[in-house]
Formats: sequence, structure tokens, C-alpha cells
Amino acid sequence: MLSVVDHSVSPPRIELPRCYNAAHDLVERNLAAGRAEKLAYIDDHGRYTFADLAQRVNRVAHALSALGLQPEDRIMVALHDTIDFPSVFLGAIKAGIIPIAINTLLTTADYRFMLEDSRAKALVVSAPLLATFAPVLAGAAALRQIIVSGEPSASNEIPHLSLSVLMNAAADTFAPAATSADEPCFWLYSSGSTGVPKGTVHVHSSMIHTAELYARPILGLTEHDVVFSAAKLFFAYGLGNSLSFPLAVGATAILMAERPTPEAVFRRLKTLQPTIFYGVPTLYAALLANAELPARETLRLRLCTSAGEALPADIGQRFTQHFGVEILDGIGSTEMLHIFLSNRAGDVRYGTTGKPVAGYQIRLCDDAGAEVVPGALGELQIQGPSAALMYWNNRRQSTATFIGPWTRAGDKYSVDAEGYYTYGGRTDDMLKVSGQYVSPFEVEGALLTHPAVLEVAVIGVSDDEGLVKPKAVIVLKPGIAATFELEAILKTHVKTRLAPHKYPRWISFVPELPKTATGKIQRFKLRQEANPQ
Repeated sequence: MLSVVDHSVSPPRIELPRCYNAAHDLVERNLAAGRAEKLAYIDDHGRYTFADLAQRVNRVAHALSALGLQPEDRIMVALHDTIDFPSVFLGAIKAGIIPIAINTLLTTADYRFMLEDSRAKALVVSAPLLATFAPVLAGAAALRQIIVSGEPSASNEIPHLSLSVLMNAAADTFAPAATSADEPCFWLYSSGSTGVPKGTVHVHSSMIHTAELYARPILGLTEHDVVFSAAKLFFAYGLGNSLSFPLAVGATAILMAERPTPEAVFRRLKTLQPTIFYGVPTLYAALLANAELPARETLRLRLCTSAGEALPADIGQRFTQHFGVEILDGIGSTEMLHIFLSNRAGDVRYGTTGKPVAGYQIRLCDDAGAEVVPGALGELQIQGPSAALMYWNNRRQSTATFIGPWTRAGDKYSVDAEGYYTYGGRTDDMLKVSGQYVSPFEVEGALLTHPAVLEVAVIGVSDDEGLVKPKAVIVLKPGIAATFELEAILKTHVKTRLAPHKYPRWISFVPELPKTATGKIQRFKLRQEANPQ
């Protein structure tokens, strides 16, 4: 039931048997390779070998099955990044049960929607999150079991089972369910950067494809690496970074339960010495702006990656100048599971998203579906083996996004004569100013080159005549005061770098921008505030 991969060809040849269980493959390959006593995970509470992980996965599979959960049943996983996450996620998959990994920073209303939408039969939740779920648990008609990781507060009155107790009572061997490579394996809800999240259904073959097509060839990931992802495991980007990638090659992964503040990230970079760090553009900007920025010689990094949003060139250049390490900017999506377009080590062109990952095909289309000429903006569409099956309970969005073998990303891109792709903005973020398309990302990139700007989002706002013009919403660096003089300076700063019609007609200064838990700026919220109906 293990995959067989040939990396002597490009793209790598990946052979999967029809009877294939993703969890069994990712765990057992390390035991078969003699890595049982090698460190698989380091979390805030301990260190765990591959043998430890294998036993934990088997115990979870046993415990869930003993509770009456059957293959193809769904369970919701709302866990912080500790060893319990890979144990539960992989344990469910090994038993043929479908885990639904969800954002741990959402509201009670979000969780109500997801429980009702998914009809999950069990909820596995970190103790600190239980109170947020409490108001909706009684109304979740399909929910049968609540399993808690950690110790709930003394005031908790919700009937539940203890994950640790269940695991301690379970056997540490388990025969994998006879699943198919093409059947549903797990769900991820989209991050909600454009509104209501959608349950994205992935099959058993998806994780190994992303590991063998991206992690091994692009990152050069090996068993000697120690990886650390600021992006959490419930995010498609983080799931690859901290679970499928390190398990595919036998690397060690660092898990961090707390939010990825610069202080928390620096502490782990210095004490645990990862070789690869996975971040997002807003975090890289915050790291560079932090007063405690460590010296390059104190770290062991050999490579960094960025995804979630396009990396502004200025941030990448300043990071490399300080640390001597490249950031490989790439683009992935919940629908494609991980990165399909990326820069390469030694061939980084900051300001671009690089070239297609081998095994994926890219096309850029106009509004009529025809491919655009080089240099022109077009809608990004991807064909590749890790594409999701569908959105659950959402036929309209499924048929609009998954078009035969192609998946629509919802992003605008252009490609130059050398094959490098450049981000132009989300399809629904594009502005038409004075009859010409304006990419908000281009204006944001110009503003970020000013030393006063930490973060920025550009949106379209209607003027008194009903015409759309750019507006910049800016977070200033610490110690910088928001003044009318600075507003004028920033407008001039853009005018000297871009065509005149692209400069922001209005600028507002805010303490923070609305974001998803994965660091994506929620521009739709800014548009709603600026253009109330």
C-alpha cells in the first residue's frame, strides 16, 4: 500500500496502488527506512520519534473505531499545533474516517455553520477552544461524540471524552482501512478571505503528490532537515509544511501552538535551529520590523518559503540582505492543496511567483476563456494531480471552480517571455480606473517600498461621481505618526513609481488590517466598510 516514486524523471513518476491509505504510507515509510528512533516532531511539551507517532496514530484509529465511527464518517478536528494534531488527523485517515481540519481562530457562528454543513459525527477539540463551541454543540444534530485534547476548565459542564484517556486504553497496532487512492480522505474549509468558507474535499493521493512534486524537488527537503511552519496545520499550506512533507522524507517538524508573533517565531528559530522556515508575507514584514531581529549567524536556516499572498519584492530583498537566505515565493490554494507555481533556490526573482512546479500545467485566460498573450493579465487556471474533488454541498461553486481537469484559482497573473509569472491581484479585487485595469497588489508593492509602511491593502472606492478609484488602508511601522503630511508624501511616492492613474486618491491609517488566521488580508471586509450598501 506504499507509494513508489521515481525522481530520475521530470516530473517525478508517482505510482500508487488502487488500494492506498495516505496515513499508512506517510507513517510506515519511515519505519521501513529505519527511522523509528529518529525525531519526527517537537512541540511545546515534548519530543516524539517516528515510532512514537506510529503508536499514537494506531491508538487514535483504534479509539475512534471503538466509539462506533465507521469508514467514510466525518469528524471535525479543531486542534492547536501539538503532537495531537498529526496523531488524530492521521489516525482518522488510517481508520478510513474523514478528518475535517478547521481554523482554530474562528467564531461560534463559523463553527455552527461548519458542524451543520459537514454533519460531522465527532468533534476533537483542544480544551481552550471548547468554550467557543459550547453554544452550538447541543444543536449539532449529527454530532455524537466530543473528544477533548488537554484539560478543560473546572467550570466546564459539557459532557466529553478525554483524548489522552482514550489513547492510553487503545492498542498500539492497527490494520489500515482498505481505502482507495481516489476516494475522499480529508476536508479543509477554505480560509474565508473572500467570504463564506467552503468544505474542500481531497482524496488519499493528494498529500503524497504535493510532497513528491514540490517538497522534494523544489525545497530539496531531506531527512536531515528540521522544518518550522508559522502557518498552522489546519491551513493547506501548513498541512504540507508540517505533516505531509516532513513525513514523506523523514524530516523533523517543529510545532507551535501559540500565534506566530515575531517574538514566538524568533525564539524557536534561535533555540530549535530549523533549516527551513515557512511563512507568509505579512509575517516576514513583521519580522523585519521587529526590534529583536536576530543576526544571521545565530540561525541555521538554509531556505525560507512564502505563500498565502504574493510576496512584495522589497520584503524579500530586505530579508535576504539581512539573513543571507532566499525566500521562495510560491502560490498554492486550498483547492490544489499546496504550491504549484514557485521560485527556485538560486533562481529567485523577487516580485514574481516563479515558474510552474513540474507535474502542474498553468494557463492564463481572459473573460471569454481564451488564453491571453504573454505579458497580458489573465485568470490563473491550474491542472495537476492534487486538485480537490469538489466543494461539499456547493454544486454552483464546484462547477464554477473545477472545470474538467482545470481549477480556477481566482487570481490574475501575467507571464513574461522567460516564463516567470507575476501576480496581478485577486480576480474580484481588480480595479478599473480611467478605463484601465489596476492591480491593487502593484499599488501595495509601491507603497511598501516607503520606510514608514508596514502593511497595506488597496481597494476600490467610488468617488462622488460614482467612479472607482484606489484607496490605500495602511498600517504604519512602530513609532511612525499618521499625519496629513505623510499622506501627501505617500501619494507622491506612488506617483513617482507607477502610472499617474494608479496612485491612491485616499489613504487611511489603521492599527491593523483584517486577516484570516493564515495571514491573508480580507480585502472584502475593507470594501464592505468603504462601500456600504
